[in-house]
Amino acid sequence: MHRSLLPQHIRVRQGAHLPHWTAPGSTYAVCFRLADSLPKHVLASWKRERAEMLARFHRGHEPLTPGAIKEIRELFAHRIDRYLDAGYGGCFLRNPSVAKIVANALGHFVGERYLLHAWCIMPNHVHAVLTPVNGHSLPEIMKSWKGYTGTEANRALDREGPFWQVEYYDHLIRDDPEFAQAVRYTLENPVKARLADWSWVWASEEALKRVAE
Repeated sequence: MHRSLLPQHIRVRQGAHLPHWTAPGSTYAVCFRLADSLPKHVLASWKRERAEMLARFHRGHEPLTPGAIKEIRELFAHRIDRYLDAGYGGCFLRNPSVAKIVANALGHFVGERYLLHAWCIMPNHVHAVLTPVNGHSLPEIMKSWKGYTGTEANRALDREGPFWQVEYYDHLIRDDPEFAQAVRYTLENPVKARLADWSWVWASEEALKRVAE
């Protein structure tokens, strides 16, 4: 029997496109990407398809359950990940100076605002597995990460304009197998994208131990 990682009280926060399931003390897998990492016409097409799927639920008067949201999210997350791994856009995170800015930001408030289990900085997106702590929320943490790193990365690149896409993907991890899957996916992303000798990937000793169990 798998150990549940969910607290009893789950809240729903409405995002730009889908509800986000949140709960104090929960662990999340998140992905945030560069502003130019997906062509606008591709993203618009996926958004229309996702809206049509949601509309079918509403027309059928079916409740949009956590399971249904998970299915919709995973469908589009996998599509997006495949496109991201192809390396579309400026891929500013290939620049070691920019990747270091992001890596330092991810680790800056560990133990104070969140527990960080794993992360991977790809050329045009970032994966992380984390647990907010001490009353800090996932939206607050994401705003801090993206706000600081976007400003510093633009300064390092001598550019202006949006650095990150506004919305981000998050998945509420429900049990130990999902945690292990999220950590493995994060660590294996460079290999799947055929990035040789990619150094911008990390996991805590505790996370690696839990994955091996």
